[in-house]
Parts: sequence; structure tokens; C-alpha cells
Amino acid sequence: MVNQTCHQLGTAPSVIRELFAYGLQQAAVVGKENVFDYSLGNPSIPAPAKVNQAICDIIHEVDSIQIHGYSMAAGFDAARQAIADNLNQRFALGVKASELFLTCGAAPALISVIKALAVTPDSEIMAVAPFFPEYRPFVESNGAKLVVVPADTEAFQIDLSALEQRISPNTQGIIINSPNNPSGVVYTRQTLQALADLLTRKGEEYGHPIYIIADEPYRELVYGNVEVPFIPTIYPNTIVCYSYSKSLSLPGERIGYVYVPAFAADSAAVYAAVAGAARAMGHVCPPTLMQLVIARCADEMPDLAAYDENRTLLYNALTEMGYSCAKPDGAFYLFVKAPNGDANAFSQKAKLEHNLLVVPGDGFGCPGYLRLSYCVSNEMIRRSLPAFKAMMESYC
Repeated sequence: MVNQTCHQLGTAPSVIRELFAYGLQQAAVVGKENVFDYSLGNPSIPAPAKVNQAICDIIHEVDSIQIHGYSMAAGFDAARQAIADNLNQRFALGVKASELFLTCGAAPALISVIKALAVTPDSEIMAVAPFFPEYRPFVESNGAKLVVVPADTEAFQIDLSALEQRISPNTQGIIINSPNNPSGVVYTRQTLQALADLLTRKGEEYGHPIYIIADEPYRELVYGNVEVPFIPTIYPNTIVCYSYSKSLSLPGERIGYVYVPAFAADSAAVYAAVAGAARAMGHVCPPTLMQLVIARCADEMPDLAAYDENRTLLYNALTEMGYSCAKPDGAFYLFVKAPNGDANAFSQKAKLEHNLLVVPGDGFGCPGYLRLSYCVSNEMIRRSLPAFKAMMESYC
């Protein structure tokens, strides 16, 4: 016998991964140039030169025992201090290294926070649709229940009325992902302030804090002068989960952190519970080499010119064809309304007839929409446009 919950998670299909695998298979049959794969959010711009140079320098300058050995559970002091310094330079919050817990990317950060906040079997964590599909197993496998707030399909901000209807005395936290995967939308300061006011009022009513769990792997991926508010500056009871996977194009290196502000309610207890959750799940001591790299590269920022070019090209082309899309101000996703309202049928037809791979939005809590990851080559986007046009014409 095996754990049935784990068995179900291990055998449940991932539409994103299935489409990606299909694309690889088809590329071997019809040629890579004839497959238009928008499935996977895998950064396509290289890591900053300073990151690559830091890796080389560390290998030559630092004792190999340290490079390949363990760190403390919360991470090296130098890496935590470099991150704190960067946050203070940008947001002036007085962040201390001791408020940071380094993790193997954003997923273990989120899981540790969720597990830390699951105080009773009835504990609830909210997520605002559309949301990253892995939130569901993150929450439901770690002692809490996921409560979904339906999407605001007009502006893809937060439907605060729908949220208030679903909040309860069992609500321990709400996951906020901005810039958002899959919509690419950035939540405005006005939206976040209204959310903060609501959570403050409800926390006082229920007699316990309701935390915002800020999932921020796309914080630096924003275009133009659009503001990405740092949520702890708006709502004190915010716990930040961050990853360098997107900002530094390091998804395979698994390095991130949890930030528990000292001014958050019960911050010392929350931090200890996060550390304990990480310990229980074996998530302590993220990759040592990457901690040493972050100690030298915490101030590095991505060059978004290629993503911005792709975003503009794809958004303008599809809207001119008649597609309806959320305006993406951040991340590297476009969220498109399926012309017939059936995203699964559109995705299947596009796959079989055009080798055009787009992800239906059902798993993101938003049926009828399609996610396109435009972290691909600009040339592929241009080659794919006739397929999008043919798909639209087939529904007209």
C-alpha cells in the first residue's frame, strides 16, 4: 500500500508538461521549426554575465569543501545579508538578514509557509484565480484547504467582493502572485491597499492575523513604468516567498528565500514554524554554490528587452486578429480568451492541426482562457502567427 494522496499527485497528468513532451516528439517528426511551443515558462534569456562570472570566480577562489559542503539551515549569513541590503536599498524597510530563510526556490518557500500557517485541520489558504496550478497540491498536501476566489475577467485584478464572501474565521492566509502567472497582470497599489484594508478588518473581527503570502518570482519582470508594489510596505502581515529562477534565469539552480518581516504579527513564531516546516520536509540547506553566487549577485537585474519585444509582437498581432487578451504588464505570459469559449477544445485543435501548443486555463482556475508563455524566440512567434490566424478564422 502507498499513500493515496501522494499516489494521486504522482499520477495526475500535467497539461503543461504533456504539451511540452508532445512538442519534443513532434519536433523529431516534422522539424523543430514547425512546432510552435508556448507551453513552458522556461526563461529564454541568458543569466546575467556577472552571474556566470561569479560561478567561475567562486570555483577558483573558494575552498571546494565550502563550495560543495552544507550551509546553516537558514543559509549563509553573507547571502542573507546581501539580499537584505538589496531589499533595503530598494524598499527602505530595515530588513535584517535574520528575517530571511533561504530555500531551494519558491516552491519550498511557499510550502514551508503554508505548512507553518496550517494551525488546525480546518485552516484555509485562499488563492485568487487565475493562479499557478501547483498552489492546490501545495496547500492540500500540507494541512490546509484551498479556497479559490473567482477571477476578475475584466481587468484581472482582485474581485474583492468575491473574496470577502469566501473569507472565514478559518482563513489563515491568501496567496498573492504579482506579476501574475498566468495573466501577466500586475496588481495595482489601489487593489493591494483595498485588500490590506479588508484583511485588517477581517483579522480584527476574527481575532487573529490573516497573512498575505506574496509569491514573487516575477517581481523584476515588469515593462515600462508599471509599479510593482512591495506588499510588506502596504500590509505588515505579509510573508514574501521569492525565487531567482526568473529574474536571473536560474530555474534549474533552485535558490530563493522566505522573508518574514519583524513587524509582522507573531513574526518570531512564524519564522520558527517556517524553519520547522522546512526541516520536516527536508528543504534545509539550499545549494551552497548558488548561495555564494547570490552573495555576489543579489543586485543584478534582468535585461528584459527580448521579452518586451516578444510581448509587444504577440499581443498586438493576436488582438489585431480578433483575440481578446489580458494586457500583460509583467512576467512573460499572455492570457488569451478562447474564441469559442472552450479552451480545451481550442488547445487540442491547435495542437493536432497546427502543432501550436497553448495551455488551457482550467488548471489555473480560469476556464475559457489560454496561457501562452512568450519566453521563446522572436522568430518562433513570427512563424506561429499564421497558425493563430488560421485558428481564429476556423471559428468565424
